[in-house]
Amino acid sequence: MNRYFNRSKVIISATVAAIYAVSLASCSGTPINNNDTVSEDNSVVITEPTNSDTQSSSVPTVEESSKPKEPTGTTSARLVCVGDNLIHDNIYLEALEKGGGVEYDFSYCYEHVKKYIEGADVAVLNQETLVTDYCQPSTFPTFATPTELGDEVVDDLGFNAISMANNHVLDKGEEALISSLDYWDSKGVVHYGAYRSQEDCENIKTMTVNDITFAFLGYTEHTNGFSLSGDGAQVIYLSDEATIERQIRQADEIADVVVISCHYGTEILNELNDQQITLTPKLVEWGADLIIGTQSHTVSTCEYLDKPDGGQAFVYYGLGNFISTMYDTKSLVGIIGDLEVVKNYDTDEITFENVKAIPIISHFEAQSYNSNWYNCTVYPYAEYTDELFLRNYVSGFTRDSVEACLSYIPDEFLSIE
Repeated sequence: MNRYFNRSKVIISATVAAIYAVSLASCSGTPINNNDTVSEDNSVVITEPTNSDTQSSSVPTVEESSKPKEPTGTTSARLVCVGDNLIHDNIYLEALEKGGGVEYDFSYCYEHVKKYIEGADVAVLNQETLVTDYCQPSTFPTFATPTELGDEVVDDLGFNAISMANNHVLDKGEEALISSLDYWDSKGVVHYGAYRSQEDCENIKTMTVNDITFAFLGYTEHTNGFSLSGDGAQVIYLSDEATIERQIRQADEIADVVVISCHYGTEILNELNDQQITLTPKLVEWGADLIIGTQSHTVSTCEYLDKPDGGQAFVYYGLGNFISTMYDTKSLVGIIGDLEVVKNYDTDEITFENVKAIPIISHFEAQSYNSNWYNCTVYPYAEYTDELFLRNYVSGFTRDSVEACLSYIPDEFLSIE
């Protein structure tokens, strides 16, 4: 920290002034200036040197030296994002068993991919199920997940931005949603995509890391036929383009990077649908910088898109599942998005560099369809061995089926590590 000595006015008592004068004379110091005066209480008031004094001195004035310097060069932040954290009963029942039947231990689920999340400056998770203790844990078609899951993904893995924009957010009604919002509040993370009121909905959530401000907005295609009264909790649907445009433009005014979580795409389909193709460029035109796509439960392509200001946005159209026990070969394949956000002070530009799509595999085993499924965990594809392929319970899941999904990811971004 720079420290500056304020020379504009120093009051010295008469006694101290006398000693000061003698010491100056004996040490060949500079005598009191003619401009200095003696006040009525016999104190000496040492004034700032005159212009003629400062012209011959290389010491900067207080006014000059206290001016903050404008930063130059660049600053950066690492951002990671993952898809649907879809907690089926097989997952939470095994977590209860690992917790000795008295608590839920979800650490086993993520131990192989933790290294990709921890240490990131911004880590975004689409929490596909409500995390709440308001109601008992439940599975498809209406999900609820114990709060120990949230403790795991925040406290252990390091996620600090939670998207709730998905089709299961209203599975247990408004009171359960509010309970989940209360829980995420208690964790001190940014959460968005579902809100406790209209006022909360209009309060754009932000995070500043390494002098880069991120704004987060989340929108979903539908909520499985469930709806809200409109007087309390709020979600915003992708069909409400007027609200989406207004919010994105507002976010663009207050943040360096506007992050949009979009729950869109056709389930178990790698190809883009019409909504993804037509809506995504509009989001970029309105001011979106990074678009994170979820919902299809399998991977889709990713690409740069040109922005109106000459910069480039980036979109992951479909990250697939982070973890689930969906019984489909495509649903087992997901990706972790990983990129470096660079802010250039000199040009006021934001760029995305070292962009990666790191493939991951949801794994589980079983003796039969009606038995409890076990070893529910997620692996990096780079570590998914032939033996694990044989043990995976989904029939027809092979390395060829994984490669077929990954063929939708451009080679320049695909990173098997």
